[in-house]
Amino acid sequence: MVTVDDVKRLREETGAGVMDAKRALDEAGGDFNKAKELLRERGIAAAAKRAERSTGQGVVEAYIHGGGRIGALVEVNCETDFVARTDAFRTLARDIAMQVAAMNPAALTPEDVPGDLPGEAKDHALLTQTFIKDGSRSIQDLVQDVIAQTGENIRVARFSRFELGGA
Repeated sequence: MVTVDDVKRLREETGAGVMDAKRALDEAGGDFNKAKELLRERGIAAAAKRAERSTGQGVVEAYIHGGGRIGALVEVNCETDFVARTDAFRTLARDIAMQVAAMNPAALTPEDVPGDLPGEAKDHALLTQTFIKDGSRSIQDLVQDVIAQTGENIRVARFSRFELGGA
């Protein structure tokens, strides 16, 4: 039996609508984690449909770390300025800037990573790197989650990292 508290909790954790959360819990037979995964899969499918939409709004987010010795700038785009002002979008941009400062990715996607770097290209690409705050997720997973939450296409346009004394 699905309770109102279950639906509320699922909504809070996923950003899904009331009916979507209830449907997912019903389909999962009340299993919270399974319902969460169902919503995540649906969000990814919905995100794929939105991928062609224009992203002309967004933010440039800065993150400074290490007593001012390392800094990062990222440009994260979305479809409307309304979404660009939401907490979820701003948090995403901040987390991505923090990731860039901490992990120093070589490129945005694995296809863009220079071939002379050691290891796998996915480890050097921002979108496929493991998120520093949650080792079970990639940066692309974070982006997909916010796409599902906001209903808009979101993309990381570019980034830059600076380190005191770096080349």
